[in-house]
Amino acid sequence: MYIEELKLKDYRNYNHLDIKFNNQVNVIIGENAQGKTNLLEALYILAFTKSYRTTNDRELIKWDAEFAKISSILHKKDRSIPLEMVFHKQGKKAKINHLEQKRLSEYIGALNLVMFAPEDLTLVKGSPQHRRRFIDMEIGQIQPMYVYHLGEYQKILKQRNHLLKQLQMQKSPDLTLLEVVTEQLIEHATKVLIGRFNFLDMLRSWAIPIHFKISRELENLKIEYESSLKLSEEATEDEIKEHLIHQFKKQEKNEIYRGTTLIGPHRDDLLFYINNKEVKVYGSQGQQRTTALALKLAEIDLIYNEIGSYPILLLDDVLSELDDHRQTHLLSAIEGKVQTFVSTTNIAGINHETIQKATLFEVVEGNITKKQG
Repeated sequence: MYIEELKLKDYRNYNHLDIKFNNQVNVIIGENAQGKTNLLEALYILAFTKSYRTTNDRELIKWDAEFAKISSILHKKDRSIPLEMVFHKQGKKAKINHLEQKRLSEYIGALNLVMFAPEDLTLVKGSPQHRRRFIDMEIGQIQPMYVYHLGEYQKILKQRNHLLKQLQMQKSPDLTLLEVVTEQLIEHATKVLIGRFNFLDMLRSWAIPIHFKISRELENLKIEYESSLKLSEEATEDEIKEHLIHQFKKQEKNEIYRGTTLIGPHRDDLLFYINNKEVKVYGSQGQQRTTALALKLAEIDLIYNEIGSYPILLLDDVLSELDDHRQTHLLSAIEGKVQTFVSTTNIAGINHETIQKATLFEVVEGNITKKQG
C-alpha cells in the first residue's frame, strides 16, 4: 500500500499542491512553521477523517477560503483508489472512488496508517485518554464496525451524562428513561470491550517479541487492560453484558449523586510492565521510549497480518528524539517494506541507509520542491 499522489487545495498554509511520492521513503525537510507537519497531517486526515492536532476542523481551512480539499491516489493491492476529504465550515465529506460515504465510519480503513510523533513517546506516561485514543484509532482501521459502536457509545454517553445531571437536581427522580439509555449504552459498550480485548491479544503477540529484541533481550514487556468494571479479558460477550447490567445497577445512586457516568470503556486504561515493574511509575525515560517504539512497530506488523498490506508510516519529527540504537532499529524494521514519510528540519546525524536512499523534498512557506540527490 502506498500513496502515489497527493493534492491539497486551500488547506492550512497550502494554496495548491500536486505532488507525487516515492513508494518507499520520502523525507520532508523544512524549518519550523513552513508546512512539513501540515503535509503529514493531511495524510493522517485521509486515513482517519480528522486531525491529530486539532478538534476544530475549521482550522484546516486556509484563511479566507470557503473550503479545504485533500485528495490522493492510493495504490492498494494492485488497484489505484482515489480518496478525498473536503472540509466546509458546515461539516466534512469523505469520498472513495469519487463516491461520497454516508458515514465516516464507512470510510475509515480505506487507507491504513501508523503515526509516530514526539507526543507518542509519552504514550506510556501520558494520560489514560492518550492510551484509549491509541487503541481506538488502531482497532478502527482493521475493524470498521468498531468505529460505529464506539461513536454510538460516545453519543449515548453524552445523553446519559446530561440525564444524570438532570436527575441529580430532582428530589424524587423518575428512573425510567435512565434505564432505557443505560440499556442502549450497554449494547455498544459490550461491542467496544470485545473489540479492545481481541485487539490487545493480537497486539501483545507482536509487541512483546519486538520489545524483547529492542531491549537487547534484557527486558520482558507485559500489557494489561485496566477495566473500570473489573472485567476479565477472558469474559464472553454475554458475560460482559451481564456484568455491565449488574455494575450499572450497583452504581446507579452514586452516579445520580455525582451527575456523571462513573464506569465504562471511557474510563479504562492500558498498563505496561517491564520485568513486572510498571513502566509509567518505575520505568526510565529510555524504557518508556522503547515501549512506545515497540507498540508502534507492532501496529505495522499487526495491520499487515490482518489486511495483507503494510500500512503507511508517518514519522513526524520523531527520529531526532530517538537515540542511535532505537533509531537504527526503527529504520531497519521498515526498510523496503513500508512507504514512509519523515518530517525533519535536517537529516544531519541520521546515517542509516534507508534515509540515504530516500527521496528528499524541501518545504518553504507551503511550497514543496523535490531536492536533487
